[in-house]
Parts: sequence; structure tokens; C-alpha cells
Amino acid sequence: MSWPAQDKLSVVGPAGDQTPATPPQTGADPSQIAAQPASVQPGQSAEERQKAYDEWKDRLATQKDKVDLLSREYDVEQREYQLRAAAMYADAGNRLRNSAAWDKQDADYKQKIEDKKKAMDAAKQEMEQMQEDARKAGVPSSVRE
Repeated sequence: MSWPAQDKLSVVGPAGDQTPATPPQTGADPSQIAAQPASVQPGQSAEERQKAYDEWKDRLATQKDKVDLLSREYDVEQREYQLRAAAMYADAGNRLRNSAAWDKQDADYKQKIEDKKKAMDAAKQEMEQMQEDARKAGVPSSVRE
């Protein structure tokens, strides 16, 4: 198939703003770029600064709660696995009779533990990124921590 050398594009409607509709890609999720709390600018009133600080503080607290919850879930999953493993290995007869079922359950538990760990690590990384974004926005460390 050959393309015409003088192909024209027909556009209907007024010529408007020619800026792209999507935000620039910086490796971050576009929904999170729009959701960034306001940064602190020189010359802002004390109320505006406090509002920006409160937005960052709420956002960081929410992420910290998410990290804490995932950490607790990870710990509980590990403890459950350890209890199940101790019960299984304590009874030699049970190990012999149910070794195939145990192998399947063992693999499932290890996968669940690994998934929880990945989710927890991702949430921690996101928390660190938020703290760095807050620092770049001019939020004092007393609010970020």
C-alpha cells in the first residue's frame, strides 16, 4: 500500500489551545499528578501555607496507615504459616499421610506471604516518594514526618 505524497488532514472546528490534554509523563501515575496537594510558594499567606501543610499531612498520614496495615497483614501471614508448619512437622504420621496436600498448601502460603511483602514494599516506596515530593513542595520536615 502506498501513501499519497500530499496527504492533507481535515480538521473541523475552531483552532483552540494546542497543548496536549494529558499531563507530561514523568514516570508517575497521571491520576496522582492531578491529586498532588498544593506546594508552598513564596508570598503565600499563613492560611494558604497551613492549608497546604494540612493537605500534605493528611495525605502522608493516609499512606502511613496503609503501610502499617500492610505490615500487620504481612506479620500475621508469617505467623500463621509458622504455626501451620510447626503443627505439620510436629506429627510425623501427618507428614507422611498428607505430604502432597501440605506441599500445595505450603506453596500457596509462601506465595501469599511474598505477595504481601511486595505490596508492603511498594507502599513503603510510595511513602518515601510522597515524603520527597512534600520536601520538594516546600513542606517542613515537622509536617512530613
